[in-house]
Amino acid sequence: MNPPGTWKEKLAGSIPDELGREIDIFETQMHLRQQGKLDEKIFAESRLRRGVYGQRYDNGQRFDGSQTQQLRFPTGDLTKGPDTLWDAPGMVRIKIPFGGLNTAQMETLADLAEEYSDDILHVTTRQDFQLHFVHIEDTPDLMRRLAAVGITTREACGNSVRNVTACPLSGVCRTEAFDTTPYAHGLAMFLLGHPDTQDFGRKFKIAFSGCKQEACGLVSMHDMGGIAAVRVVDGVEQRGFKLYVGGGLGPVPYQAQLFAEFVPAAELLPTAQAISRVFARLGEKKNRNRARIKFLVASLGIEEFRRLVAEERAILPYDPRWTAYLGDLSGHDETPLKPAQSLNGAALPEGFAEWRRTNVYAQRQAGYAVVTVALPLGDITPSQMRGLADLTRRFIKDTVRTTVDQNVALRWVSEADLPDLYRGLAELGLAAAGAGTVIDITSCPGTDTCKLGIASSRGLAGELRQRLAENQLFRDEAIEKLHIKISGCFNSCGQHHVADIGFYGNSRKVGGLHVPHFQVVLGGQWTENAGSFGLAVGAVPSKRIPQVVTRLADSYLQDRQQGETFQGFIQRIGKKAVKELLEDFTQVPAFTEDPSLYRDWGDTRVFTMGDLGIGECAGEVVPMVHFELAGCEREAFEAQLHHEAGDYRLAYLSAVSAMAHAAKALVKSQFQDVPEDQGVIVSEFRQRFFDPELHFDRFSKSIFAHLIRAHEQPLAAPTRDQAHQHIEEAQLVIEAAYSLYDRISAAVGVPS
Repeated sequence: MNPPGTWKEKLAGSIPDELGREIDIFETQMHLRQQGKLDEKIFAESRLRRGVYGQRYDNGQRFDGSQTQQLRFPTGDLTKGPDTLWDAPGMVRIKIPFGGLNTAQMETLADLAEEYSDDILHVTTRQDFQLHFVHIEDTPDLMRRLAAVGITTREACGNSVRNVTACPLSGVCRTEAFDTTPYAHGLAMFLLGHPDTQDFGRKFKIAFSGCKQEACGLVSMHDMGGIAAVRVVDGVEQRGFKLYVGGGLGPVPYQAQLFAEFVPAAELLPTAQAISRVFARLGEKKNRNRARIKFLVASLGIEEFRRLVAEERAILPYDPRWTAYLGDLSGHDETPLKPAQSLNGAALPEGFAEWRRTNVYAQRQAGYAVVTVALPLGDITPSQMRGLADLTRRFIKDTVRTTVDQNVALRWVSEADLPDLYRGLAELGLAAAGAGTVIDITSCPGTDTCKLGIASSRGLAGELRQRLAENQLFRDEAIEKLHIKISGCFNSCGQHHVADIGFYGNSRKVGGLHVPHFQVVLGGQWTENAGSFGLAVGAVPSKRIPQVVTRLADSYLQDRQQGETFQGFIQRIGKKAVKELLEDFTQVPAFTEDPSLYRDWGDTRVFTMGDLGIGECAGEVVPMVHFELAGCEREAFEAQLHHEAGDYRLAYLSAVSAMAHAAKALVKSQFQDVPEDQGVIVSEFRQRFFDPELHFDRFSKSIFAHLIRAHEQPLAAPTRDQAHQHIEEAQLVIEAAYSLYDRISAAVGVPS
């Protein structure tokens, strides 16, 4: 490997001036931070805005199993001078607007993964790439090598406009209104580094879809999203977008609201700029957990938000870039490498038929197909990436896209070339069938590398993929179409809310030991651009999740009605029946009876949530707080039943009551005589826990703030979505109450 700084000279003249200057500035900031001349908070946001993250190290273990040894990532005290080593390597996120790649970029990415990382390129749910275990002093050269092939890490992280995503079938889809590619690219480039996007309280995510009915860009779960639309004005066809704002997942998901039925293409960029200015000016800055635009839109109301954006749009100084890109829309047009030809009875290799059935999409252009290269867990090695680049040159032009399913799509493949392409992929170990099916499971990094991960989402995803692929039950057409998505915590990076079957990591304490669990989330809708969100129906030990999936699938097959979707099935039988269906899986025996439940996937150690003490298994005493919190879970579940029945006020009141009773359970651990009055409960909780932040962890303040806000800002007539949000918040408060009591118990040395 070349010494740091070598590539600056090697690539002189091949890096765009603006990007080169940005990288030079970052390198200077690194030196200043290392010398203790730059505040860590300022540097942290600076590196995040350039795609450089810290990552998790579980008990000092590196990815190869060896012990960490001062591996140079900025988390320690750097005030002692320039020779201080930086603590540990981290992660670099690489922006790929609309997922578009060419072969030169693919080969550069492969080189970087091999030279600077752990030999893995990871495709994310936002069509980005991530490299893990990168030393920070290597990041400027890494950025320069990316910039030389037209890629940037700028604003891939931090309080900024993240990667702009788009349907990977844009331009070749059989049902789209038009190709959204040039518009997604135009907006991404316009907002990159724009002065009006530099003062956000949190991140801002944008997506484009070519049609409404499919999943496409999952517009409904984004801060801003556009669905392609066409109208006729004075006999002339006009392109534009049905524009949505204020969506988002996270702990409490919000469905995006319709901002405008039709925004003409010429108004897309200035409208996005005006929205950015309103968000930057009025969005929350102090409380990061309320700083997404979804909270601002919900607080103002969509009508007032529209009015403010219209005012802002009216005073925007004219910018020629608003429409300049519209003069070159054809610049993103794609052409095939080879003429369209059918298979014509060619000899087919073994396994080809099944692969073609699941991984090949017939383009609207006759004789051509899109091939999806399925990447289990979103991972691809450098040698595989280089091989894929070679196949790209052989069969297509630079028409490659990453997908939100963490796969890679090859576009414009002549149908006659499909067998040979399949053989080439098989040689690379990339010919797995099942793309877009139930075995094509989406997962966030979880406890592998994320500091916020609670349970092993990647471990569970890998296990599920293997088991489901071997089980004939999941070959049934109705089951095969289901989507499974897994997050390592409640933050929904694995997008569990929009899956047919979703999971997010949490834990429960049994006999003094933590047991890894996943909340089961059902009823989400992947189609209609993430048309609706699911709700949690109960927590199950991680090791039992494969059994949960099998039982759900089997129940659906046995009891569904003619043509009934899984989402419709869950809605019809009701949450109560679902809970009863899974009830036996929730019971956790003592460690001595089944120690496997106390270990996470891929980990031989007993599961922990930090340095908490371990109690005895035998003679367990169940604290009264746990009984109280179990009652809260019942109330939260009853809120779901009311919501399901359409009684949104009662659902809301039950959710708020569940939150208040969770607070009461904690207060009773210190003050036995607590009245039922919610005002007194909240007041006591604020005084004893919330205001002094007693035994709080990094999430407690923001989660328990849901309780405080629900008490201080009651709703007289809650809507369906507001009731849904309060149910989500109640579940979070209950989970936080369990964790807080565990920390209290550990601090005072009592059984928990």
